[in-house]
Amino acid sequence: MSEKSITIIGGGLAGCEAAWQAAQRGVSVALHEMKPTKYSPAHELPGLAELVCSNSLRGISLDNAVGLLKEELRRCGSLIMMAAEATSVPAGGALAVDRQLFSDYVTARIEAHPLIRIERGEVDAVPGDGIVIIASGPLTSDALAASLAELAGDRLYFYDAIAPIVAADSLDMSKVFAASRYGKGDGDDYLNCPLDEADYVAFIDELNRGEKVPAHDFEKTVHFEGCMPVEELAARGVETLRFGPMKPVGLLNPHTGHEAHAVIQLRAENREKTMYNLVGFQTKLTWPEQRRVFRTIPGLEVAEFVRLGSMHRNTFINSPALLDVTQRLKSDNRILFAGQITGVEGYVESGASGFLAGIAAAALIQEQPILQPPPETALGALMRHITNADVKHFQPMNVNYGLFPELSGKIKKKERRQKLAERALDALEVWKQGL
Repeated sequence: MSEKSITIIGGGLAGCEAAWQAAQRGVSVALHEMKPTKYSPAHELPGLAELVCSNSLRGISLDNAVGLLKEELRRCGSLIMMAAEATSVPAGGALAVDRQLFSDYVTARIEAHPLIRIERGEVDAVPGDGIVIIASGPLTSDALAASLAELAGDRLYFYDAIAPIVAADSLDMSKVFAASRYGKGDGDDYLNCPLDEADYVAFIDELNRGEKVPAHDFEKTVHFEGCMPVEELAARGVETLRFGPMKPVGLLNPHTGHEAHAVIQLRAENREKTMYNLVGFQTKLTWPEQRRVFRTIPGLEVAEFVRLGSMHRNTFINSPALLDVTQRLKSDNRILFAGQITGVEGYVESGASGFLAGIAAAALIQEQPILQPPPETALGALMRHITNADVKHFQPMNVNYGLFPELSGKIKKKERRQKLAERALDALEVWKQGL
């Protein structure tokens, strides 16, 4: 590896996007991909940028933050967006692709770039020198994971346990009350959804009847007591949750002056308190079932879910503890992380993380300042969350409008997303001038 070369580990969406962005800025790249020498349990295609699960990159409309993120990437010359547009298939309001053609497109562009060299074979340790981007993905090989553990210690995780997150402005505050258990902390640290006995029994019944996501063969069913799926707890008996995540003790309902039969607590997901997660409600219910079942909770009848719950095999680091805002390792700033291993969730988000890592790595090689995207953009909002979220409760996250700085002045709810998107694209155009 030459002194002016970047090493990238992983040929998925993040690794390929990072390689492309660095090479487009005149920097040589060695892109390491273990396929076809070795495959993870989920991969099948020999090419780069394989889409393992869905073939959808989700919504196009700027009403959705992921639509805005795609537009930002498109305007900035993203390889992943070029590939998606070239290989798209009809999917209504979503951007879906032919996964074989998508992989072929990215592979061909990477192979043809004069500054990118593809190295086939497993990397079993983080290189000890040079600028390195680790984009090994959610199914990082055991050998490389062991090497990463030396860097990350107990901040490297192998399974996620994600609880749903709801938008604060979609809650029915005539039913929800703010209180911390036994009056500890600030009074509005938690919001609480009280259930009477009839509500509670009906909710447990819905949980037990809810359709679950079947596990993949490579996902062993290992549940630790501290992150047990809420439906698994419900299956143990009708009273189990009432003495666990839904215990009402120490929470007086100001509407009644008494403790409820059971309570679901909502904890603020960000400092602005625009989003709240359902505490202890990690789940393997399907996404449609989550919406149906959790909207039976008093106060959540019309809740907008900005993230739905999941539990699956997912190698990722605690980025707020380990990374700076440029995705560099705080303890060794020649090492960057990109993609799902940073805690972004989703194809487009992974590509976005790789996009920024590639730009940052090129700047380091060329001894230039790293230009961070404004927090008003989808790129900036996502990175701000990933690197500044609550260390204690960090879990993977999709991009969503709840991550964005609030607009000034009074804005009608139905106009809010349009205004956020307009502000983001204006800020992006200014930022782009410095790239």
